[in-house]
Amino acid sequence: MTAMPDQSRLVDRAAELVAAARRAGADAADAVAFRRIGLSVDVRNGAVEETQRSESDELSLRVFIGQRHASISTNGLAAADELAERAVAMAKVAPEDRFAGLAPQDRLAKEFPDLDLLDETIPSPEQLVERARLAEAAALGVPGVSKSGGASAGWSLGGAVLATSHGFSGSYLGSRHSVSATAIAGEGTGMERDYDSDSKVHGSDLRDAASIGKVAAERAVRRLYPTRLPTGPVNVVFDPRVAVSLLGHLAGAVNGSTIVRKTSFLQRALGEQIFAPDIRITDDPHRIRGLASRPFDGEGVAAEPFDLVSEGVLRTWFLDSATARELGLETNGRAVGGGSNPHPSATNLTLLPGRQSPQELLAAIGDGLYVTELIGHGVNGVTGDYSRGAGGFRIVNGELAEAIGEITIAGNLRDMFRRLVAANDLEYRFAVNAPTVAIEGMTLAGR
Repeated sequence: MTAMPDQSRLVDRAAELVAAARRAGADAADAVAFRRIGLSVDVRNGAVEETQRSESDELSLRVFIGQRHASISTNGLAAADELAERAVAMAKVAPEDRFAGLAPQDRLAKEFPDLDLLDETIPSPEQLVERARLAEAAALGVPGVSKSGGASAGWSLGGAVLATSHGFSGSYLGSRHSVSATAIAGEGTGMERDYDSDSKVHGSDLRDAASIGKVAAERAVRRLYPTRLPTGPVNVVFDPRVAVSLLGHLAGAVNGSTIVRKTSFLQRALGEQIFAPDIRITDDPHRIRGLASRPFDGEGVAAEPFDLVSEGVLRTWFLDSATARELGLETNGRAVGGGSNPHPSATNLTLLPGRQSPQELLAAIGDGLYVTELIGHGVNGVTGDYSRGAGGFRIVNGELAEAIGEITIAGNLRDMFRRLVAANDLEYRFAVNAPTVAIEGMTLAGR
């Protein structure tokens, strides 16, 4: 049985690296340690196909000499003084970067909120096998399912330690439990595949494994015998599991690094209304048991929740210290990758629910396309042009009808965001969450 690890050794190691960097001549330094432990099992046809266990520690040291900086990583075995001397030597010959540096000292976290990120109950390999078998058996029990695509269950533990030369020291641990299942329906060239999964910080919050297998199977069966729609304009409804991808495109476009590089289709949109007035999108690193929650960011900054979009207006970028300096702004605590090359990223990103139920949204659409699957990566981050393969169901008179496949939907994200309507069925299942959404006036390429 895996024991719950003690972070104190990594805390001491990170502090030792920072002290060694100062002795070697660095003006400032920070060090981060990442701990990862994982256990997973894959089951197919009731038999264990693969079991994996991993455990690793990684430390990164970043040093600053004036406006020059460099970083170096280790598995934790190398001597601190040797690493520090190598990093300082690298920094001395690095190009100057007037925006680089540690986070402002007055922005560092002083208190660490308890976000309930650690489940101290560690499942045994036998328990994980049982979860996977239950999911697969439930999938195979659904009429129309011809074979299993496999089921898996896993547990992992990840932690971060950060120490800086201007006095910050902090650490946290987070656990993750997961179950997934894939089912195959039909025979020969008419086979269809679909899946379902769940991931939670605490194992007690996981959906029942059998229900995950059952949903995967029902989705696969419903996709049998797809047809194609004719090419032309179409009103599209995105199932929640694919609606989150729209938030992903938004997050990429409002990332401070993208703005600095001038490669975003929202480059000049700060303060502009880019969604309908009733759309609100939040980013919350302090969500209790959130999959992307954390008490401080990768630079030690106290990261507070904020509205990325409110009343349809884009309110801020995702910023770390360096991108904030380059843009003439202040960091909002969204750095990841501290101790190496920090960069901004979202945490728990959520499109808040609207007023209509999914059924009311479908009724308002009338005829169109309900998308449950997206294929490919046909999104241009510079122009916002959007084109992706899709599958799902035809909408006829506000009701889901036959399965649809082998089509492409296209538009421009700016136009899509302005026309986006959110339903009220939000569930917090992932780090990025969205309800069912509808977008009128897209283009479909079919038969």
